[in-house]
Amino acid sequence: VQLEESGGGLVQAGDSLRLSCAASKRIFSSRAMGWVRQAPGKEREFVAAISWNAGDTYYADSVKGRFTISRDNANAQITLSLQLNNLKPEDTATYYCAASWRPEAGTRGYDYWGRGTQVTVSS
Repeated sequence: VQLEESGGGLVQAGDSLRLSCAASKRIFSSRAMGWVRQAPGKEREFVAAISWNAGDTYYADSVKGRFTISRDNANAQITLSLQLNNLKPEDTATYYCAASWRPEAGTRGYDYWGRGTQVTVSS
């Protein structure tokens, strides 16, 4: 498993969660990484991305001001995080960690994917 997510769960509207993704530094240190979500019956939505050196980020309009992406490249294993605040029922989805072959933050070039972690927000 190249990318492994954790931190999902069942919360109420307005609550917060923190998702994490463990990734091999040897493989992913020069790659942008991001989070993508998919709800049942809906298209996949790119949520947030961060450049290889954490110098640039991208957010979907639907999560701007509520979600924060970060990455820690300091150790042998990269930790990609997504802080989810003020959660809404429409944030309910499976959240996937992904890595791009491109170094800059964006929505293209993602060729590695985790298995996903479920986030469920009740109203």
